[in-house]
Amino acid sequence: MKKIDLMVFDLDGTLIDSGDDLAAAVNYALKEMSLPALDRDVITGFVGDGGRKLIERSLGDGSNGSLAEAYNRFMSYYTEHSLERTCLYPGVTDILRHFEGTIKVIVTNKQEGLSRTIARTLGIDMKFEDIIGRDSTPYKKPDSALITMLTERYESDIQKTVVVGDGWNDIKLAKNSGAISCTLLNGLGPRERLLELHPDFVCEDITELKELFC
Repeated sequence: MKKIDLMVFDLDGTLIDSGDDLAAAVNYALKEMSLPALDRDVITGFVGDGGRKLIERSLGDGSNGSLAEAYNRFMSYYTEHSLERTCLYPGVTDILRHFEGTIKVIVTNKQEGLSRTIARTLGIDMKFEDIIGRDSTPYKKPDSALITMLTERYESDIQKTVVVGDGWNDIKLAKNSGAISCTLLNGLGPRERLLELHPDFVCEDITELKELFC
């Protein structure tokens, strides 16, 4: 087992299964823009770089109107409906309890306020020392400055810091900063693309963390 001082968790696709609510919000925005709906799996394949990039990718070349308008419609709907079907992945509560003595932080490209609301409603906010969204700092994943900021704040050794996530930018965040990358394959990120990036550790689901780190 690898001794860890700091665990940095992604949110969507890692701790929470939010694909249905994100897809519903995107399709609402597309409908409002008189554009056809997209399949859920197509939409979730666009997740990971924040809501604006999600909408930009979903619009593609057929944007009937401005990106700003579509994004505002998406955010308006998603803010009201972000917890309709969103839930914790199986095993999340147990894993957070297992690593209760380890410093844990959420780093997400979702807005901080919305992330805190979701984490609080699902009962996990108090398990983390901090929740950092894309609007919390000047940096966003995969900028290594995020990890530098956290290791300095919590006086953690970079070699004992692990980034746990289901997206390519979680792997890149770890690799860019010298932290350990641990990829979850049961989230929203495309499995093949994640494996191509050669993360340090690969898990089928979050429960395997207790077998890798202490």
